[in-house]
Amino acid sequence: MDALDSHDIAILAALQRDGKMSLQDLAREVNLSTSPCWRRVRKLEENGTIAQYTAILDARKIGINTQAYIHISLLDHTQTTIDAFDAFVAREEQIVECASITGSDDYLLKIVAKDPEDLETFLMKGILSLGIVRSSTTHFVLRQKKQSTFLPL
Repeated sequence: MDALDSHDIAILAALQRDGKMSLQDLAREVNLSTSPCWRRVRKLEENGTIAQYTAILDARKIGINTQAYIHISLLDHTQTTIDAFDAFVAREEQIVECASITGSDDYLLKIVAKDPEDLETFLMKGILSLGIVRSSTTHFVLRQKKQSTFLPL
């Protein structure tokens, strides 16, 4: 991948703030004419620097009032177990983030739910019913202090 120059960085910063920005507004903001700006955006999309465009929703306005982080430790680390857990994570919409982590646990999941009871159901009838989880520790989010999709440029 080519190194990012100041125009690329300005384009990425602007699109992180407003992914629906018109090409004309974007070009004006980054001090380029429309055609070169469009070519740069296309290049950033094609090389995967811009992975996707999305809308960020207000969770409470769509009935999601509970968030939790769940530490997961698997029974074993066989490929079959890992594949089964990865498949579960991939198909479950309530899991909005999953990271394989260091330390005494294997994974950290970020889960969203309608309410604590919905989260409990997901934990008991989803995660723990897989039969491959040794232990789980749930941490409810009391208040979100910072939530951002912006990456430092």
